[in-house]
Amino acid sequence: MKIQTVEKTDKLNPGQFKKDKQPWRVADALTRFSGPVPVEDVVEAVKKNGYEKLLNEWAMEYGGVPRSVRYHLKNLSEEGMAKLNTFSNAATPTEAAAEVQDSLETTFGLERDLQTALRANISQLEEGLKITDGGKERTVPSGRIDILAAASDGAHVVIELKAGMADKDAIGQILAYMGDLHAEAKGNVRGILVAADFTEKAISASKPVPSLDLMKYGFKFSFQSVS
Repeated sequence: MKIQTVEKTDKLNPGQFKKDKQPWRVADALTRFSGPVPVEDVVEAVKKNGYEKLLNEWAMEYGGVPRSVRYHLKNLSEEGMAKLNTFSNAATPTEAAAEVQDSLETTFGLERDLQTALRANISQLEEGLKITDGGKERTVPSGRIDILAAASDGAHVVIELKAGMADKDAIGQILAYMGDLHAEAKGNVRGILVAADFTEKAISASKPVPSLDLMKYGFKFSFQSVS
């Protein structure tokens, strides 16, 4: 069973939850969308609410995400505040909600792993890049920059990472980050958007911005016998 989209209903009310708690973060994220939205977009909206930071903290403290985290999307669905659309009509609402949560956590995990790998091998992205954010995401008015680096010519380089396909909204996101740093960098700021692939709209949106590069990531495996 695969979740395709999540859609808010007229009953969606983040105000019934305590602010900054798990159910509030997801409910508040859904208010930003007017219709059916891909799970990946919900993930991005929830991240802006600081949810990813909580997941990281829980993972460090408990060795994994507590089971209770899986229930808040199910509750939104059961209370009629959200509609979960799947490729299969056989799934129950509870199963569908669990699948959405799994998708959220998987995407968070992929982006964390990608960020960790890139921080350890930043020169593979561009020769001469040096990380300048002290090893943690820098907060700016528009959100949190995945990686902030400096190029060999002194330019600030904003690096944004997307697990899977990046769409035109990702272009707007990284441009906002670049704009936040424009004054500090005295206009000398570039962006690199890293994703598995890009939609046609994302590619078109990036073309008028010469200071923005789109980069695809890939994986290379090596194998070694242990016996």
